[in-house]
Amino acid sequence: MSNEQPPTSGPSGNGRPADAAPPDPHDDATARWRAGRREAAAAHADALAARQRAESDRARAHIAQFLTDARAAGLAPVPLHVRSYDGRARYRTPLTGWYLRRDETVGIDTDGAFYVLTAPSSVVARFRGVRPTPQDPPLVIGAGGKDGESIDLPDALARVLACGA
Repeated sequence: MSNEQPPTSGPSGNGRPADAAPPDPHDDATARWRAGRREAAAAHADALAARQRAESDRARAHIAQFLTDARAAGLAPVPLHVRSYDGRARYRTPLTGWYLRRDETVGIDTDGAFYVLTAPSSVVARFRGVRPTPQDPPLVIGAGGKDGESIDLPDALARVLACGA
């Protein structure tokens, strides 16, 4: 039997490979900081999602009131079309409802579902049409866009009622 120790990987004899960095005394602090940042980011994302849900709920209430007012005023829905992103083409949809913007890129159907009515240019869409998917309605249509391109949902709905009456 021999009293020899197993060989070490590095020249220092500490059991670490020669090219390994020495342990950082701040690793625990760094890991705790990163974990704290991840938790803060998750909490921020949860709060943002909750605000967006609350905003959509308020917008749905405005839309429900609009539908009641539109029916009482006898405001007839129109067929809704989807426009291509470049604005050159219009595609059929199975939807009827009301446009909320003058450029006809946003609308609601007769059931109160909110739609962004734009799509990429497509030869197939010219023949088959497009089936847009409903989205959560915002309280401000076009928020974050250029000046003059955003409008509050209640104002857009009131404008549709005023134009149809």
